[in-house]
Amino acid sequence: MKRVALGFACVLMAGSALAGPRPVISEIVAPQAGLATWWVGSVTAASEIDLGFLRVGTLAERVVDTGDTVSRGDLLARMDSADLEAEVRAAEAGVSIAAASLQTARDTSERVQALVERGVDSAAAAEAAANGLAAAEATLEQARAALARAEDGLVQADLKAPIDGIVTEVLSEPGAALGAGQTVVTLAARAGREAVIALSEEDAAAAEPGARYRVQLVSNPAMHVPAVLDRIDPVSARQTRTRAAHLRLEGDLGQFRLGALISATRSDIGMNAVMTLPATALIGDAEPPAVWRISGAARTVEKVTVQPGPRAGGRVVILSGIEPGEEILTRGVNSIAEGDAVGPRLDSALAGGGNL
Repeated sequence: MKRVALGFACVLMAGSALAGPRPVISEIVAPQAGLATWWVGSVTAASEIDLGFLRVGTLAERVVDTGDTVSRGDLLARMDSADLEAEVRAAEAGVSIAAASLQTARDTSERVQALVERGVDSAAAAEAAANGLAAAEATLEQARAALARAEDGLVQADLKAPIDGIVTEVLSEPGAALGAGQTVVTLAARAGREAVIALSEEDAAAAEPGARYRVQLVSNPAMHVPAVLDRIDPVSARQTRTRAAHLRLEGDLGQFRLGALISATRSDIGMNAVMTLPATALIGDAEPPAVWRISGAARTVEKVTVQPGPRAGGRVVILSGIEPGEEILTRGVNSIAEGDAVGPRLDSALAGGGNL
């Protein structure tokens, strides 16, 4: 029985020796025209404002529509002011009544004071008259404050543009019952434009605020402007699992209208010949960054320190450390050691996306 087991072990060892090093996925370094990755997006305003009335009421009139250009102070919509005008009239009547009551209290106080000085009335009566005068004065102040609020409410029946802008959306029609603060019109600031593109989680992780982009119109690629990455939304879209990147557009933006389709690419990486590798070629825990170079007839691996640059589309620019024509391991980099021998190179397109 022992002889059978020993023979089986020898067969396994012989088979392993015949198999040799396993094939690997690698890439031959070659200069290429940058990381020509393009993302499609659209032009939006750098800032938008949702505008509505501060009071509950009925929309009587909307004088703007989507796409209209407005200036600061222009009328956008008007609320039914019948109730507000009634409140103003009631408040004005309240002020008139309070003013008349104050005059009566003042006359009473002066008369009682004169009687006290002549010894006809008591000091208690004078104090009561003075208290009545103070109360009448307070009532008048309250009535005036109520009138000011009513007049302010009447002014708020007119919704006006707080800035120069473009109407991007209207959400209410005349006759609609409105809640306080309910959006009636969305206004985009006329100054400032940005392009919004969708980045994969990998591209979003590689992009940093301040990265430079070239943005061009899909309808007319000859129209292009520079742009700077301003920010990336912290949460990805649920359906696409992508994150919105906001590019601040620069230069002449006359043709870059709101809603226009654009395409964008990294311009700081450049279109000159550079050397790039898949991001998976970088050894995970290497510090400084490094890759595995395969060399010699024995096809052994050697750790080579590199200087990585910008990333895009799953690839990274290698600024230094490798030369054209060298073979670099691109998969399974964390399961190999210095001096290990590897098998023949597999074409990455045929090998598929799995890890070896």
